[in-house]
Amino acid sequence: MVSKIKSISSSTVLACLAFSVNAESLNIEKYQQAERQLSKHTEKLVVGTVEYPSWTENNKLIYSSQTQHGKQFFILDAVTKEKKLAFDHQKLTRALARLTEQEIKPENLPFNRFELISEKIITLTVDDKLYQCNIENYLCQLNEIAIKNSELVSPNGKLAVYIKDHNLWLRNLNDNSEKQLTTDGIANFGYATNNAGWVRGDKPVVKWSPDSKKLTTFKHDSRNVGEMAIVSTAVGHPKIDVWKYPLPGDKHIFKIHRVVIDIEQANVVVLDMPADDHRSTITDHVAGSDGSLLDVDWSSDSSHFAFVSSTRDHKTASLKIADAISGKVRIVLTETADSFFESGVSAISWQYLDQSNEFIWFSQRSNWGHLYLVDAVTGKIKNQITQGDWTVLELLNVDEKTGKLIFSAAGKEAGDPYFHYLYSINKDSSNFTLLSPEQKHHRITLSSNAEYFLDRVSTPNQPETSFVRSTNSKSGFIIEQMDITKLSDTGWQAPTPFIVKDRNNEHDIYGLMYKPSDFDASKSYPVVNYLYPGPQVGSIRGRHFRSARGDNQAIAELGFIVIEIDALGTPGRSKSFHEFYYQNMGDSGIPDQVSAIKQLAKKYHWIDSTRVGIWGHSGGGFASTRALLTYPDFYSVAVSQAGNHDNRNYADEWGEKYHGMLVKKEDGTTNYDSQANQLIVENLKGKLLIAHGTTDTNVPPYNTLIVVEALIAANKDFDMLMLPNRGHGFARKPYMMRKRWDYFVQHLLALTPPKEFTFSE
Repeated sequence: MVSKIKSISSSTVLACLAFSVNAESLNIEKYQQAERQLSKHTEKLVVGTVEYPSWTENNKLIYSSQTQHGKQFFILDAVTKEKKLAFDHQKLTRALARLTEQEIKPENLPFNRFELISEKIITLTVDDKLYQCNIENYLCQLNEIAIKNSELVSPNGKLAVYIKDHNLWLRNLNDNSEKQLTTDGIANFGYATNNAGWVRGDKPVVKWSPDSKKLTTFKHDSRNVGEMAIVSTAVGHPKIDVWKYPLPGDKHIFKIHRVVIDIEQANVVVLDMPADDHRSTITDHVAGSDGSLLDVDWSSDSSHFAFVSSTRDHKTASLKIADAISGKVRIVLTETADSFFESGVSAISWQYLDQSNEFIWFSQRSNWGHLYLVDAVTGKIKNQITQGDWTVLELLNVDEKTGKLIFSAAGKEAGDPYFHYLYSINKDSSNFTLLSPEQKHHRITLSSNAEYFLDRVSTPNQPETSFVRSTNSKSGFIIEQMDITKLSDTGWQAPTPFIVKDRNNEHDIYGLMYKPSDFDASKSYPVVNYLYPGPQVGSIRGRHFRSARGDNQAIAELGFIVIEIDALGTPGRSKSFHEFYYQNMGDSGIPDQVSAIKQLAKKYHWIDSTRVGIWGHSGGGFASTRALLTYPDFYSVAVSQAGNHDNRNYADEWGEKYHGMLVKKEDGTTNYDSQANQLIVENLKGKLLIAHGTTDTNVPPYNTLIVVEALIAANKDFDMLMLPNRGHGFARKPYMMRKRWDYFVQHLLALTPPKEFTFSE
């Protein structure tokens, strides 16, 4: 009897010990302190900012700034150096309040930017309505002929085009009259259609001529393209959204039949060439953020234009010139890359110089992105303009009269190769000049005539100083100095930059580390690894100062060391660095993440590399699950959100660019099997929270559900969160963020998080 009692008592003690560990709660103050690290709180404590900058034609800089008096708007004259408030904020507040019939505070005006029409007239948008205000007498009125979100405006600002019934229409912004430009557009074969599968929009995709009398666009052929469908969650009949969405390996993808339209005659000229694959040289769409057709550059007299046709596999780009009257097309040059061709790093960086019959051409043929001068007649390279083991990021301006180029670049100066700098050079390679001297990161906004530039200078841990500088004399002056005193007084701290080696001990890998503000070097901290694997961007996304980078510091406040790096396979350095895992997207730079954490743990005893979690969203959602499955003895927890877990279920332009064309083998396998997460779920050992929005039209939820189906078939334990009627952008929405914090607290700290923590408004 006694021995039996002892046996029960021993088991009970062990159970109680386990329960007491699991039952220990994390103090709610930790969550409250974490929340205070989010941008909605930290940004209010920073003044002297420069936000939403834009230049007028007469060298005046318009911007908003967070000041001691709240958000204010300024106009700065680059020539006279005079800076003044753009308007009387009190008077404008009263005028807008009367018009909009809503309460408005001067320090919180309901718009981020405005447009200066004249010295007295400004226009601004509030709740999608355009208002015109006289800042002399503060009489404001609603502009009834406001530009709609579904329209693209001409260079002269007098016309706008829009799509109606698959055809292109013109609206005169002076009298609101309308005119039909095309008549033969039909469903799935309409004009200027804005659909790349993963993203859609109502605004037409066109490129206006400089004289606003012509435009070039296309008929978007999706007649035989496969469909995607999303179903909403509701009581009663759901809403079913069905649209065209090509996938890697599909026989039919989007094709664009290029045309030129004469606005005055409503005459359509079809270019004398086969239809192009729906591809651009820089992104996964043929439309830019403003709706303009990419890879098109008109001549100054609007008689012809240059453009680039890219092949389906993204390897070959052909530079062409089209006559806007006859539609005749000739090829100037063709370049083919072994992996994928890109015409720039930050933006498309080729330009047509019609006055000298030349091109500036961007190429990574030397393993580094550089500019070349090309003869527009022969297609021959006349000379290499820039060269060296560094990369041009973006061609910003070319003065055809002087031959002077202005461009941003990275990697040439000592220090962090991700810091951006501004340079000028002549097209004959002479007079190469650094225009941004500080060894820091430079955010550049060039003036309309390229005589001046706004230079916002900072690092991840040094506040920003904003200059206006001349591109000719290199002189400049400070317009704003960021002050973070109030932020620092709260105990806030900046992330710590670090450098480690890649998996092969060849390249320097750059990262940021976040520690809790009450950091104690005598303790041991688990790691949370945030990642976005590329290939189009990395995890860090800009080296400028920010008061908050997502919720990285917030997670650190809960008791973690948060680590993020830009691994092999991310852009901004050499071509070989960027294309490192081309045709092997299952890699996603994950071995470099593991290597970085191990190196840091070896250097810092307070990093516990036996307790490592990882999370990411979209491409990071894929990679975080991939990390848990490919390194099951290193990563023990993953939160995986909106992941494209098998690119055969994602947009063709993405997968076929970075993983190559789909190849089916005789044994039934494909070259895409090496990146399919559902095929390796038997490796799961750790804790996995997998999440997706049910109406995500970017990465459809089937990407996650195929992994879930495989996990169930493998009898694996996991957690799933499907967010009803949510799209793709839920990464840091309160509920998902709280669930992510809870998951790491539970499974890496072995603590119980505060129940149903609520974020403040």
